[in-house]
Amino acid sequence: MAVLDTRREALDGAQRGAPGWWVWLAAWPVTAIFVLSNAATPLYVVWQREIGFSRGTMTVIFASYIVGLLGSLLVSGVASDRLGRKPVLLPALALAILACALFATASTVAALMVARLLTGIAVGAAVSAGMAAVTDVAGPPRARTAALLASTAMVFGAGVGPLLAGVLAETLPGPTVTVFVVDAAVLATAIVTVVRMPVRRPTSTGTGAWARIPRVPVANRRELVRGIAVFAPGITATSFVLSLGPSLLSELLHTTSGIIAGAMAFAMFATATAVQFAVRAVDRRSIMIASAVSTGLAMAALILAVHLRWVPALLVAALLAGAGQGLGQLGGLSLLNASIAPHRLAEANAALNVGGYLPAGLLPVTAGYLSDAVGLPTGATVFGVGLIVCALLGGWVVARPDRR
Repeated sequence: MAVLDTRREALDGAQRGAPGWWVWLAAWPVTAIFVLSNAATPLYVVWQREIGFSRGTMTVIFASYIVGLLGSLLVSGVASDRLGRKPVLLPALALAILACALFATASTVAALMVARLLTGIAVGAAVSAGMAAVTDVAGPPRARTAALLASTAMVFGAGVGPLLAGVLAETLPGPTVTVFVVDAAVLATAIVTVVRMPVRRPTSTGTGAWARIPRVPVANRRELVRGIAVFAPGITATSFVLSLGPSLLSELLHTTSGIIAGAMAFAMFATATAVQFAVRAVDRRSIMIASAVSTGLAMAALILAVHLRWVPALLVAALLAGAGQGLGQLGGLSLLNASIAPHRLAEANAALNVGGYLPAGLLPVTAGYLSDAVGLPTGATVFGVGLIVCALLGGWVVARPDRR
């Protein structure tokens, strides 16, 4: 009965209708938080020069974000479904602004790790409560549009952040300060948006622990597994490019330009955004198989780039990795939006992201330390081959016929 009541309220809200522009505006907090998520990417080489740390330490700083994100996902999905979207999003945005202050004043590795940790906590709220809020505002008749907007808001913000940071770092004083002042202002506008967002508080408080590994109803586990099978390799590929891309560019181009590193990250996520709009009318299975193929080709191009020291291959790898993440993310979110009841959707989104971000945090760190030990070409090759295998397995999982 609780499920039926929740569905009836969602349908009633959709019939009364939040205006179409609110569906787009509801995605803004997700974009704002993700602008911060990757803003540090082109600045790592600056901090590395000023503070002094290895490639392995750089990937640990990056992975602190994953730790915060995974910890957040253990709570934010359940809390959002029980308390509502706003009580989760507003504290997350406040933590994101605090992270901006820490980044702007960081002079130690520990400070950078704490800033990344807080950023991860905010992102965990964005991918669970934030994306579910977009679906709530859109209503069931626009569920597929909501999945597209929520997914593209994430990757668009993730791409704008490093480009903005790179440009501001190269053109204005205070290369590691100015961008985070701008980010804090962007996040402040997102707070205003959340306060005014037309979403209802849930009528049911749910059951079970508040902090738990996110899950979906038993009947929907197949959809979750398929989503993770292609989303995880895709986001792991983009995480590698984000964490070690500046080092690769430094070795291949002999430059530490923040604009170049930021532009490569922006191009990667711009591709992830564009490809999702391009395939919005394609069936989900084809989208997800295409994700697996793109991720596999991305890693093949990466291996080619580091062995031949060929910059165009590195750029191709970044673009294909972006396509792989974007397609896998859209396919996974669409599956969940189409099959999960609204009162469990935020937790389902959290489960998808736990499955994706866990390898995205562990594998690049392993590759970073391996590269310190045996050299970047060997480390990148081992990572690339392993991810190609994972992508192929993911494609096989999705391509298998549904026997139910």
